[in-house]
Amino acid sequence: MKRSSRARMGATATVSVLSLALITGCGGNSGSEDSKDSADKGSSSTAAAKALSAAELEKLIISSADLDGYDVKSADTGGKFAESKDQVTVADAKCEPLAYVLTGFAPGDDESAYVNRMATKKSAEPTSTGTSDEDLDALEDSLKDIMGSTMTIVSLSSYDGEGAQETMKSVSDAVSGCASGFTVSAKGQDTQKFNKVAEEKSSGTGDESVAFEVTGKVEGDTQTVHGEVVRHGSTIAAYYSISLAALAGEQTKYDIPAEVIKAQAAKLK
Repeated sequence: MKRSSRARMGATATVSVLSLALITGCGGNSGSEDSKDSADKGSSSTAAAKALSAAELEKLIISSADLDGYDVKSADTGGKFAESKDQVTVADAKCEPLAYVLTGFAPGDDESAYVNRMATKKSAEPTSTGTSDEDLDALEDSLKDIMGSTMTIVSLSSYDGEGAQETMKSVSDAVSGCASGFTVSAKGQDTQKFNKVAEEKSSGTGDESVAFEVTGKVEGDTQTVHGEVVRHGSTIAAYYSISLAALAGEQTKYDIPAEVIKAQAAKLK
C-alpha cells in the first residue's frame, strides 16, 4: 500500500465519521417471547420505579477498569454536532429513538438523566517515522490495527414508573416502522439520510432488548452501523457501534462487541 493510499484511507474514515449520522453528539429479535415474558413479569415492579440520577448512573456506566483491552472515555464531542436532543431533527417523529441512539443520546423522551461513554479497543500507536520499506510496513500494520477497530458509544438513561418499558416499545416500533429509512440533521445544518433499518438478533441481556442495523450512504459508499437498546429495570442501556474499516470503504463484517454489552450488563445487575 502506498503512503498516499494510507493517507486517503485515513481521510476517508475521518470524513465518514463526521458524516455518518453526525456520529455522536457527544435476544432474539426485539419483542422475542423471552423478552416479552420478562417485560410482563416486571410490569408491576417498574410501575413504581424511581429514576436514577446522573450521579448514580455515573457509578454504573462502564469504565476502562471494566473492559480489559479497551479505552473508555467520555463520548462528548465538545458540542461539535449536537449538544442536546433539541438540536437533533428527524423528518419522521417515530424514528426519533433510533436517531437519538445514533447521536449518543438516550432513546426515550422522558428520561431524568443520562450519561455516555465511548469504548474503543486498544491498538498499537504508529511509532515509525522513517521512510524505509521496513518502517513503512510497520506503519501500515499499525494503521491496519487502528482501522480494524470498532468504536462503541454506550449510554445509560433512567426513567420513572413505566417510562423504561415505554421507551423500549418506542424503539421496537421505530425499528419496524422506519424500515425504509429516515433523515436526521443536527443544528439544522449537518444532514444524513439513512435508507434502511433492519432488525437484528439482540444480545438477550437485561429484561428486554432490541437490536438493529441502519444503512446509509457516505461519500457514495453504502455504510452500515449497528445499535442495541436494553432495559435493566428502570434503566436503559443503549449501544451504537461503528467500524473504522467499514467507514474507510473496506468490506468488513462486524457487530457490537459482545464484551462491551457483557461488561455493562454486569454493572447493572
